[in-house]
Amino acid sequence: MKNISLKSISPKETEFTVIDFETTGLSPKSAKVIEVGLVKVKNLKVADTFSVLINPAQHIPSEITMLTGITNSDVENAPAFEEVAPKISEFIGDSVLVGHNLKFDYSFLESEFRNAELSPPEVHQLCTLKLSRKLLPHLPNKSLGTVKKHLRIRHKNMHRALSDAMVTAKVLIKLIKKLETEFEVKTTSDILSFQSLPKTNKTFRIIKKKLSEDYARLPENPGVYFFQNAKGKIFYIGKAKSLKKRVQNYFSTTAPRKAKKIVRQSSRLGFQTTKSELTALLAEAELIKKHNPPLNTLLKKYSRSYFIKVTRNDKFPVVEISSSFNFDGNDYFGPYSNRNIANDMKEIIDKTFQLRECNDKEFSKSKKCYLADIERCLAPCVLPAIENEYDAELEKVFEYLSGQNQFAVNRLLKKMKSLSDKKRYEEAAVVRDSIENILNHLNRSSILAEPVNRAKVLIEIKDSRETDYLLMLEGKIIIKDYIVSNKTDFDSVLEEYFSGTINLFPDLTEEDLEKMKISLSWLVRNRHKIKIHYLKNFQSKEELMKSLVF
Repeated sequence: MKNISLKSISPKETEFTVIDFETTGLSPKSAKVIEVGLVKVKNLKVADTFSVLINPAQHIPSEITMLTGITNSDVENAPAFEEVAPKISEFIGDSVLVGHNLKFDYSFLESEFRNAELSPPEVHQLCTLKLSRKLLPHLPNKSLGTVKKHLRIRHKNMHRALSDAMVTAKVLIKLIKKLETEFEVKTTSDILSFQSLPKTNKTFRIIKKKLSEDYARLPENPGVYFFQNAKGKIFYIGKAKSLKKRVQNYFSTTAPRKAKKIVRQSSRLGFQTTKSELTALLAEAELIKKHNPPLNTLLKKYSRSYFIKVTRNDKFPVVEISSSFNFDGNDYFGPYSNRNIANDMKEIIDKTFQLRECNDKEFSKSKKCYLADIERCLAPCVLPAIENEYDAELEKVFEYLSGQNQFAVNRLLKKMKSLSDKKRYEEAAVVRDSIENILNHLNRSSILAEPVNRAKVLIEIKDSRETDYLLMLEGKIIIKDYIVSNKTDFDSVLEEYFSGTINLFPDLTEEDLEKMKISLSWLVRNRHKIKIHYLKNFQSKEELMKSLVF
């Protein structure tokens, strides 16, 4: 209900219900709902869906059918709205109701409930169209199609209720994260207030002359910015994809309280440009640790990614899914952008290769299991002398994870034929699905074709007018012309690598681990901006330099 307080509740703790209707027209006075789509968002993830066709008890115009694909015969035997209204109310519950142009959808919701002599849900309302107007002012328009394209969200079955509601849910999640990171909006109450802020492009006057002059010098480049007090002490550091656009938000009349507080305490504004958003992120993390600004909160600058972990510390390694990466002696392939992709990868490995799948407790019992009987495991639990054969199988797994698919496909084809010959057609169909997944290049969803902890690559990043160059050498990140003092020189390291005189950083630190996590998280979300060069493919630094494309 609307009287539920959201002042101290974060968006992650809030339940949202995204709604979309398809209707016979634009006015709830004369038109009716023909399809309902609802998507539940919990913990900023899609948690549940509900959809149903509705019999509107009126003719569906041909132009609506052309737009939605919904025909009169489709809804002929569908329930009336009043039959599904209780389910809609139950699904919405006390959640925050969300829509793209929610005013339109809520007007139909209200009208249909009134016509059914029922009370419409009275809940907090959030409109992603209003949020888009505030957060994405540079877009030519704020339609769902334009916004989802800008945010790189895929959209199938446009103008169908559930599909549109699903896309709106993904837009909602991305806009909330943008509010949290760029405007430091922390509560759902603040988000509801933000959507209702007056529409204005004005900025409040910067009274301090030097601060105004500093602001005027800001470029459009990515980089880090830092606010200083009258004594010259840095008390807040931030990063930006565009310094000018990002810092402009601090001087807006609609800026959050914290941003206005920062400006009031500031006497000077400094900045350093970088060649990409990634190096801005890395520099921000290091500079915050160095200066310990009182108004910064030490937040992790990387989102969750998933890895295929090979437990190299075990005599007979196993393949696992891991949501974290560490320098612990194990090998990590990835990162993968979501757990489903990682699950699919592990499932293919389990069905194709004969590594053990049991945990250490089960393995220690030294009892053969059914997986060995169906030739899905080499059974090292009862055959400890099989180490060489196991290592060979593990090597095939590494080849597959590195993008070499042919062996896996050939083995599965042989397995599928054997099952078909035995008339075990359902099992053969499952194997066929695995082959299709491989042929669809599922493993290309990974960033690197080497274990990330042992990768030796040069990564080109084209994220602005300039190109960034990042070396990843067995856990160490080295950036060309890095703005934070670098103990290791980019060009010297490359020369040492190709001359064979390099010592590959045996003593990795927590700082190295954090830089790897930040980098991997950014790279998996911005793969379209990068080109990866594997050092093993080049004989010299000069040959490598000639291959650079950006």
